[in-house]
Amino acid sequence: MGMTPTIAWQGDIDGRLELIDQTRLPAELCVLRLERVDDVIDAIRRLAVRGAPAIGVAAGYAIVLGVRERVPTDATTFRRACSEVAARVAAARPTAINLGWACGRLARRGEREPTLGALLAEARAIHAEDVALCRAMGENGAPLIPDRATVLTHCNTGRLATAGDGTALAVVFEAWRRGNRLRVIADETRPLLQGARLTAWELAAEGIPVDVATDGAAPALIARGEVDIVLVGADRIAANGDAANKIGTYALALACREHGVPMYVVAPSSSFDLSLPDGAHIPIEDRAADEVLTLGGQRIAPPAGVGARNPAFDVTPGRLLGGLVTDRGVIRPVTTENVKRVLG
Repeated sequence: MGMTPTIAWQGDIDGRLELIDQTRLPAELCVLRLERVDDVIDAIRRLAVRGAPAIGVAAGYAIVLGVRERVPTDATTFRRACSEVAARVAAARPTAINLGWACGRLARRGEREPTLGALLAEARAIHAEDVALCRAMGENGAPLIPDRATVLTHCNTGRLATAGDGTALAVVFEAWRRGNRLRVIADETRPLLQGARLTAWELAAEGIPVDVATDGAAPALIARGEVDIVLVGADRIAANGDAANKIGTYALALACREHGVPMYVVAPSSSFDLSLPDGAHIPIEDRAADEVLTLGGQRIAPPAGVGARNPAFDVTPGRLLGGLVTDRGVIRPVTTENVKRVLG
């Protein structure tokens, strides 16, 4: 990635949002320069920007752009515009709690201080906070990785998924900086291959040894004793510690429980939804059939008479996890009481 940030705001209230288009990686490093809220919503929906924390940061700036487009003339019209734009942005994708969380923050700030300057300040605050949260998660989780361990990851949880070092990959990066000569197995993560395309790219750029494995191979590698620890992220975590993450995570948790391998979900406090008692209440996004039926733009299933099932996430019960690594500490064992104790 070099000096290219995953997400950046250029300029002041007349500025623009810049995002790495993750659909083009690893073949091409393309930066989107967005000045309209509809363009940011489109980027979120088509996964040009993805990862719950990064989506939250992008949402804050999207609201600035959307309210600016409305050109409100007084406090009343400003507040109305802010509320309406926030609702539109929040509806872009259903599962990642950070999206609605960030939109709520911007809407409340716009209600208190109906100016573009205040909205931009709030969006920048969310951005800066995410950088700090990533640093804290890395520091809290790094001691959990045994020296020279093989770490298995799923999907992408690094700098492309956040404004900082990442969630689960922040733990890997911090352990590497501390001298732990670990290695990583990155699940390819069907159907959009975020592990093969994005996680492997980030780790290779950092000089960390990484092998890509098919999703179906991961439980077998765990059973063969080739994995010491599994680290994954989350898009939403319920009050009892049940965690929604990229489809395939639940199978990893079952394999880890069967074979005694510790598995940790790494997520910021902003990814917890304490209004939901358990994972059964987390909304799960179903995405387009073409993501399953095609690969690289080419049809891989018969052209007629074949449908697809494409849930983007599954829910892993907290009881299957070794713990939850957060910016506020490690929650273990994973219980409603311990979640409440650590998060307040």
